[in-house]
Amino acid sequence: MQIQGLRALDDNYIWLLSRNGRAWVVDPGDPTVVLDALEAAGLALAGILITHHHYDHTQGVADLLEQLNISVPVYGPANSRFDGISHPLQEGDRLDLDGWALNVLETPGHTLDHVSYWNAQALFAGDTLFTAGCGRLFEGTPAQMATSLKKLRALPDDTLLYCGHEYTWANIHFAAIAEPDNPDIDQRKRQTIECYRTGQPCVPAPLGEEKRTNPFLRFDLPPLRETLLARGAQDDDASLFATLRGWKDELDATGELEPRL
Repeated sequence: MQIQGLRALDDNYIWLLSRNGRAWVVDPGDPTVVLDALEAAGLALAGILITHHHYDHTQGVADLLEQLNISVPVYGPANSRFDGISHPLQEGDRLDLDGWALNVLETPGHTLDHVSYWNAQALFAGDTLFTAGCGRLFEGTPAQMATSLKKLRALPDDTLLYCGHEYTWANIHFAAIAEPDNPDIDQRKRQTIECYRTGQPCVPAPLGEEKRTNPFLRFDLPPLRETLLARGAQDDDASLFATLRGWKDELDATGELEPRL
């Protein structure tokens, strides 16, 4: 399976999967970039995968189907408020994309209806897990998000993370603040600065790298756990995660995490 990242809106990634002239698109928030990519590669749309209901991941679905004048499966979470899903999914379900299988994991927290799609090669995590970060909590609880992140942390190190946004710049700057003595974070920060300087994407990234450098996959591990306890967290997953997420939210509001190159 070939996987192409389409940049859309301000900072979204739409993922175009293709094989044998057929294509599936993950979270088409902008139909125009998808239509252009399909035409340029001579691909026929075979299906759409939705991770959650937010408009920047779903607003292109109806236009794609209308402009292509086709009816294809639209996969997504069974409990979604997005009414364009034709094939509702739950944890444990499995999709067969012309012989390339994807498993379904329920990963609520960012929203209540969030799912992720994965196999040993790829994880399409939407807005649950970002490169060096994670999504904000709009509907779910800290306990739900902590459980979802630990579920993704258990996946193989070689699996590549394909997330819904390019937020690596701010995320890795926060990681360096949260774990200032982590040499892997320091190295990844240097790599990220070079990627941004040269206009290269930071996504995808191996889950093994995320486990070493993403504080939101490390909230319950030393030394970050001890840092969060010192910041007032209780010694449980929900409180540790909530303290970490609140810390980043505070710094996001200051602009400190997005210095100019």
